[in-house]
Amino acid sequence: MLKPSTMKSICIPLIAATVWLCSCAEKKTETPVAETPAPAAVETPEVKDLPDSVKMQNWQAYMTPGDMHAMMASWDGKWVDSMTMWMAPGAPPEMHVTNSEIKSLMGGRYSTATHRGNMMGMDFEGLSTMAWDNQRKVFINTWIDNFGTGISVLEGPWDEATKTINLKGKMVDPSYGDGRMTDYRQVITLIDDKTQKFEMFSMGADGKEFKNMEIVSRRK
Repeated sequence: MLKPSTMKSICIPLIAATVWLCSCAEKKTETPVAETPAPAAVETPEVKDLPDSVKMQNWQAYMTPGDMHAMMASWDGKWVDSMTMWMAPGAPPEMHVTNSEIKSLMGGRYSTATHRGNMMGMDFEGLSTMAWDNQRKVFINTWIDNFGTGISVLEGPWDEATKTINLKGKMVDPSYGDGRMTDYRQVITLIDDKTQKFEMFSMGADGKEFKNMEIVSRRK
């Protein structure tokens, strides 16, 4: 058994150490800690409900074909497409002739075009759809063909002054083999009732845009 004097010699240093640790803890607690400011609250726009009658009117306006749909319907028919392609900036052009047929769908709300011909020694087949969104006020175009397995989607406005549809979107660049996407755009110019010009601009290896396709379509 420890003697009282020995206990005293042990306890006093322990008590002193405990007091010192507690005082340090208190001082540490008293030091203000900078708090990370809470992120600003994101205000959600108030969505006001509309009367059912107004909702129905809006829906009716959305589904009713208008002037842009009438313009698309005027393209119905068979066309001969004279195509010029450039595989890279400054590359010699490749010339092809294909045939297309445009038809209206669903009461004139959409337009579809089938394309057939021979390109680079292979049978070519493509299918496009065109829509005019009454509420968003943009054309939306989709494209598929037998030279790929994906779907490209583009959209853009109508320019009344230049009679052009200006579409932008992304497509897979299959030459890399890793599914990477590249930006491209299309300009469709309505020259007259029997003539249209299609231009496509893609990104070259240097990251700069170049014109890689032009198609002049003439109604049969």
